[in-house]
Amino acid sequence: MRVWTETFSPVAKLTIVRCLLALAAINNWDLHQLDVNNAFLHGDLDGEVFMKPPPGFISKEDTRSKSDYSLFTKSKCSSFMALLVYVDDIVLASNDKQVIKELTAFLHTHFKLKDLGSLKFFLGLEIARSSIGISLCQQKFALDILTDTGHLAAKPSAFPMESNAKFSALDGVLLEDPQSYRRLIGRLLYLTITRPDLTYAVHTLSQFMQAPRKPHLDAAHRILRYIKAAPGQGLFFPTSSSCHLKAFCDSDWVGCPDTRKSLTGFCVFLGDSLISWKSKKQTTVSRSSAEAEYRSMAAVCCELTWLLHLLQDF
Repeated sequence: MRVWTETFSPVAKLTIVRCLLALAAINNWDLHQLDVNNAFLHGDLDGEVFMKPPPGFISKEDTRSKSDYSLFTKSKCSSFMALLVYVDDIVLASNDKQVIKELTAFLHTHFKLKDLGSLKFFLGLEIARSSIGISLCQQKFALDILTDTGHLAAKPSAFPMESNAKFSALDGVLLEDPQSYRRLIGRLLYLTITRPDLTYAVHTLSQFMQAPRKPHLDAAHRILRYIKAAPGQGLFFPTSSSCHLKAFCDSDWVGCPDTRKSLTGFCVFLGDSLISWKSKKQTTVSRSSAEAEYRSMAAVCCELTWLLHLLQDF
């Protein structure tokens, strides 16, 4: 069987989800959610399989985003609609409720789907809407982590990690059960979708997944106690925001004591709405703090360029 793959999975990036919610709050778009009834087949395929979109799925009026192939937009007269696909979950955003109803009916004639109504719970993200904006959090997911790890009654911490904390891959005693540490860090990584305040700490601890040690586990427990202080904390996208992009970046020169590599950190706002952020180790060793800063600025410029193309699709 001939197999053709792309570099990335054909699912929407979470940054696009946050960007869509921010735009929906600003433009007062209606948000709707659909779920496709699908069945996963586990049979062996012996021959070649050729796939193409079904007739009528993509019309001349529909535009597939070049920034992300999971985003589709459609403009006709004064109505606008955006369709975002994540595996079998679909989010619709439009300024016309009738357009959403017509598309839902059209899709239902081609394959079975569930109409879940207004967007409230998507990929573990809890969405709440009011007259002043849209809030996004993962409170249920955070409480599940605290319950499973036994930290639901732990003493809260004021911050996730000491500002001058440095961790090494060689300090401390190796954990007898590294699987529990890896499972915990994996769940914390998903929690950073709505918690940018956890990004640096979780990124730092995720570098020791291969051979975690006692200090790494103690630091992870510190993050859990910080989550305990405010499990419902998340993001807020106000309706009074603008569509002006602004970004901030910084670097930590020689932030890693093992590799001597620097760290890049940035955050991007759409008006007053935080939609993108990152904390990542740089790929090469910077010979000066100025070089580390330039690499950080280059990273945020790449993100801004991509977001500009994405906003043009909207």
